[in-house]
Amino acid sequence: MKPTINILIACEESQAECIAFRERGFRAFSCDVQACKRGGHPEWHIMADVTEFLKGRSRFQTMDGKYHRLKQWHLIVAHPPCTYLSKSGAPQLYKNPDHYIDPCGQALFVNGHRYKKMLQARKFFFECLDAQADFVAVENPIPMALARLPKPSCYVEPFWYGHKYSKKTLYWLRNLPPLMAECENPQYKSFFNASRGKYRSRTFAGVAQAIAEQWGEYVASEVKKMQRRARKRAKR
Repeated sequence: MKPTINILIACEESQAECIAFRERGFRAFSCDVQACKRGGHPEWHIMADVTEFLKGRSRFQTMDGKYHRLKQWHLIVAHPPCTYLSKSGAPQLYKNPDHYIDPCGQALFVNGHRYKKMLQARKFFFECLDAQADFVAVENPIPMALARLPKPSCYVEPFWYGHKYSKKTLYWLRNLPPLMAECENPQYKSFFNASRGKYRSRTFAGVAQAIAEQWGEYVASEVKKMQRRARKRAKR
């Protein structure tokens, strides 16, 4: 019998991953400051600042007005905003530059306002990585060097999961295995030359299915082992 697994998809408005987990029988919820207009399942969406949930909060109200009280989050998959962290946005950091002293006392010739935004985004990234759950995954594109993010655990490409696009996406993992490719499509197109807007800030359906399938089953298996060990200890 599969144990009940509580999953939080942080900073997800589209509900692509939330729905993929729900289809497999997991108790998943998405959380974002925006309403789930694209996802279509307000009963699974928490419209709120996710910060307190990263710290372990598991009592909440979904958009349908129902209150929930969970014991804990087993898995948290986070998608912190990448606007000020990504390598593609690095050129903006040097537009209208001025002398700025970073928190370490180093003098930088950058746009001070944007650099402060980058530091805020970096802080939130680490809050996601340190989330209070046994299993954690944090997603982001390739970061700029100045952000000084740790080395990622793995990366994925949409064409690994049946899509015709390339969009290298990195994952930082805690107690999770790297995602494995399923069916590479050699006829992929450059992501930024086709359908840029559609998937600019949402997970590809194939990637969402792979996340729910691979990590969902892995977490369920590990939680079942932990519960079995706990029962054995209780009998001693």
